[in-house]
Amino acid sequence: MSRPPVRRSVVTGPLKRRDFLALSGAALLLSVSPVGRASSTSLLAVRVWPSLEYTRITLESRDALKYAHFTVQNPERLVIDIEGVELNSVLGSLPGKIADSDPHIKLIRAGRNKPGVVRLVLELKTEVKPQVFTLPPVGQYGHRLVMDIYPAQPLDPLMQLARQGDIRYEGDVAPDQPEEPLAAAPDAATPGAQAKDAPATAADVNRLVTIVLDPGHGGEDPGAVGRGGSYEKNVTLQVARRLHKKIEAETGMRAVLTRDGDYFVPLGTRVTKARRVRADLFVSIHADAFVRPDARGSSVFVLSDRGASSSAARWLAQRENAADLVGGVNLGVKDPYLARTLLDLSQTATMNDSMKLGRAVLGELGGINTLHKAQVEQAGFAVLKAPDIPSILVETAFISNPEEEKRLTDDAYQDKLAEAILRGIRRYLAKNPPLNRSRIAQL
Repeated sequence: MSRPPVRRSVVTGPLKRRDFLALSGAALLLSVSPVGRASSTSLLAVRVWPSLEYTRITLESRDALKYAHFTVQNPERLVIDIEGVELNSVLGSLPGKIADSDPHIKLIRAGRNKPGVVRLVLELKTEVKPQVFTLPPVGQYGHRLVMDIYPAQPLDPLMQLARQGDIRYEGDVAPDQPEEPLAAAPDAATPGAQAKDAPATAADVNRLVTIVLDPGHGGEDPGAVGRGGSYEKNVTLQVARRLHKKIEAETGMRAVLTRDGDYFVPLGTRVTKARRVRADLFVSIHADAFVRPDARGSSVFVLSDRGASSSAARWLAQRENAADLVGGVNLGVKDPYLARTLLDLSQTATMNDSMKLGRAVLGELGGINTLHKAQVEQAGFAVLKAPDIPSILVETAFISNPEEEKRLTDDAYQDKLAEAILRGIRRYLAKNPPLNRSRIAQL
């Protein structure tokens, strides 16, 4: 039998490449059988986080895992060999965690490849560019082996807007071809220039104020956990979805979510998404926590390049910036575009606008909740570092406060929070309409 074509082989453990090339079609029909005494590492948990952007699979163990992986074509498969693990009930539960609706993975099979080595075979729905890497223990997690299954053709947030009808490209022009200009807008400074249900044209993109909503945390990163067991990542997504719906109902506005499900998005990627859709405003939504359960109130933060405005703001920024460590970022992937844009902190005008937006939103939040601080605070939040987008971080309330936790999980109160943030956005836009943008350009 001829061997299936192997597209790429990456070896990170002691397993040798010649072992992989011996693979045949029959060898992929794995049977589940116990691993012998050579296995010494127990898997503690397996988790799957599907989304349109990518699917993440996480294997958590007591000790660091040694692994190797490669892809096979016709049909598309990803094969991962893991050395020194037990094929126990935890790993056996993994195939059942793959839903039919998963955009990228058809099914997973697990079995013994050879003594002391467990093989996972992911049958894929499309060609992918996987990232497989390990993470050291952090927070509540032990060692983790992470498999991020990205489509070979990644989703473009600007193209997603086009598919929704907010943007129409002339001919076959794509978002990554800026040399073909779109039609100019007659007047982009007035947010209410045209109703949202009117037919979309290329000029409409200039008339719609784009607001990127960023629900904090997600997936492997739960954020703060309330005493009643509420997860910050769930509260932030619920509030963001409510706010998204309200903004979409406004004339001349549209909203884009950095995540619309329970999956992890790195901090830098959140900023990149906002810049890619040419956002006018960026609003990151969180639910605060503190060591003392009596801490309470809403807060609004903006970026500072001169240090934090208080020790509490500095502590909070450090905790939020650690989200990438908990959520799990592949440090082997470098993004030169991100490095180029996010290190530019000479953004005085943007920071001034962020402060104006923050004051408008904080004033409205004060009408529905106690304010933790009466003024907008500043600190070095990584997620606020877009150099050209007014950006704020809203701490809706303290999820660590039992009373506020109950309110944060209440539908009616979440709706009040969303409405208050929207009123603040309206107030800001009334005095600071977005600049005229005559075309969509690649960022």
